[in-house]
Order: sequence, then C-alpha cells, then structure tokens
Amino acid sequence: MQKPEIKRIHYESDSQPGRRIKLHFIPPYCPHLNPIERLWGVMHKHVTHNKSYATCAQFADVTLEFLRAKVPRNWPRFRDSVTDNFRVISPATFRVMT
Repeated sequence: MQKPEIKRIHYESDSQPGRRIKLHFIPPYCPHLNPIERLWGVMHKHVTHNKSYATCAQFADVTLEFLRAKVPRNWPRFRDSVTDNFRVISPATFRVMT
C-alpha cells in the first residue's frame, strides 16, 4: 500500500509573525479528525435513527431545533464526542478484547 502524497503549501499567515491564526492540517479524507463530521454523527443519532418524517419541512424543523436548541443546552454531554478534547478512559474500566 502506498502512502498518500502530502502536499506542502505556503500560506501568507505562516510568514507573518503578528497574526494569531494557527493552521491545523489534516489528511484529505479523515472524518474522525473533523469536528463537523462528528457533530453530524451526533445529530443523526438524535434526529434520524429509528425515526421518519412525513415531509422534508418536518425533518428540517427537527434538525434545526436540534442544532439551535438541544446542542447548546446539552453541550456538556455532547462535547466529548464532538471536540478534540477526548475524555480520558480509566484503565480500571477499560477492557481490550482480543
């Protein structure tokens, strides 16, 4: 298996020391490192799993209500699965099955 080619790109913000922008590079296809992909997973779990909607408008309303109200209200519960701050697993409760 060949390793994917990594393209190096020079950005102007890299050469300007006064800027407070930090670029984070991720591989071209790496959904588990992309927070929006993780948020979509949480949304699908709460909006679409084992549910159906009669119209597209109903689906849109439920989706927007989830993103606008439920995510902010339940952020402490969702945060570990969406952000890069993964929760620490205790060796006492974590088991590797082989």
